[in-house]
Amino acid sequence: MKKQKSLKKNFIYNTFLTMSNFIFPLITFPYVSRILMPSGTGRVSFAMSLISYFTMLSQLGMPTYGIRTCSKVRGNREKLTRTAHELLAINLIMCAVSYTLLALALIFVPALHDDRLLYIIVSSTILLTSIGMEWLYKALEQYRYIAVRSIVFKFIALAAMFLLVHTQKDCVIYGGIAIFASSASNIFNFINVHKYIDLKPVGNYNIKRHLKPVAIFFAMACATTLYTHMDTLMLGFMLSKNEVGYYNAAVRIKVILVSIVTSLGAVLLPRSSYLIQKKQWNKFRVVSRKALDFVFILSSGLMLYFILYARFGIMLLSGGYYEPAIVPMQIIMPTLLFIGVTNVTGIQIMVPMGKERSVLMSEIAGLVVNLIINTMLIPRMASTGAAIGTLAAEFTVLMVQYFAMRGEISHAFHAVSYWKIILGLVAGTVCSFWIGFLGLSNFLTLAFTSIAFFGAYAAVLLFTREWLACDLMNQFVKKFNRMVGKSEKRA
Repeated sequence: MKKQKSLKKNFIYNTFLTMSNFIFPLITFPYVSRILMPSGTGRVSFAMSLISYFTMLSQLGMPTYGIRTCSKVRGNREKLTRTAHELLAINLIMCAVSYTLLALALIFVPALHDDRLLYIIVSSTILLTSIGMEWLYKALEQYRYIAVRSIVFKFIALAAMFLLVHTQKDCVIYGGIAIFASSASNIFNFINVHKYIDLKPVGNYNIKRHLKPVAIFFAMACATTLYTHMDTLMLGFMLSKNEVGYYNAAVRIKVILVSIVTSLGAVLLPRSSYLIQKKQWNKFRVVSRKALDFVFILSSGLMLYFILYARFGIMLLSGGYYEPAIVPMQIIMPTLLFIGVTNVTGIQIMVPMGKERSVLMSEIAGLVVNLIINTMLIPRMASTGAAIGTLAAEFTVLMVQYFAMRGEISHAFHAVSYWKIILGLVAGTVCSFWIGFLGLSNFLTLAFTSIAFFGAYAAVLLFTREWLACDLMNQFVKKFNRMVGKSEKRA
């Protein structure tokens, strides 16, 4: 069997991928939001939220189930090939079902007639995601390939954005470019898959063995997709595309930050599944503790910083037309912590342990809470009400998961240095808050406040000897000294 890939290298590659996901909207959204205005960005956001439901149906819970299942047999090429063929067959069948239902919706739902072309273009993500088999590459921990491929396509899309989007009428082009950036690279996944599995049929297929667990993972995906995109759809149907545009400006920043917070967790599912399969429980617990502490440190800092400086972030990225997005953004920021923690407890701990039913129950609870609060608050508070609904939903998911598995995951929570994190947040706030009153530009205010806030935050964590912060610093110093030593030898 091939040697396991380094978790540190996987994390570095996934960080590059996360940074590309961060930089692409960071560069494009300020430009696009000012060209398309709230109504245009709202139309595209609504279309992508709508199509996400059909993509969810076509995937049938495969993004998580496929990683767990393939990672367990990755040491045997024949078993891996058989498993991958079975899962791909399920994906393609559901892809056809999704397109059939989408066609019926576009024909018979009057509210969808005006932007029919936009929906059709955005729907290409259904096919591209189905053939991409991203779950196979993640199960094999091919994060270098995933990162390089995705970054290249994002740079191509970035150039296309500035070349092709010039007027408010170009929202259809923008939608197509956004899908190209996120999904077109899946074509290369399909082309290169022969390196890891055989293309010829291997026989003895048993698709039925996947149906029951896939149904549970599909229900999980349904619940997650419903309550994460419900706000946008309800705002669009109950109020206007303008409100969707305001809310999208707040959510866009949150999504970028969530991708950063969950960057480590993304590489842990295949490794956690493998460790459990091999019954290496001590290593599994160490990985879990480090992941949860990492999430608490990173998400707490980002959460508080963007609550304090939400106005400057919205003004810089979206412009003055999006001022109504400031309060929703502040309300929604604590979800960084909630989502980060549930990503570890649910996806990185409970799913590898076969406790996906508990994860499903937590997501159903979040869905119900979100639906109730949205129905009550969106008509009166618009995007602010939607933000409150999302906040309550994510907190509900966290609470249900914690109480369902507190016996198994309490060790990870006990490893978090809560008072050191809080002390660091206080120091960061004190050191940066005065900068906001200097009357600097939005960019300079964010630049100086981020340096002061996160500099003080990191300094306190190191000064108080927070274990993970010190461990990371020690590793950085060792690598730096090693690099300096190599340079001196060459000289």
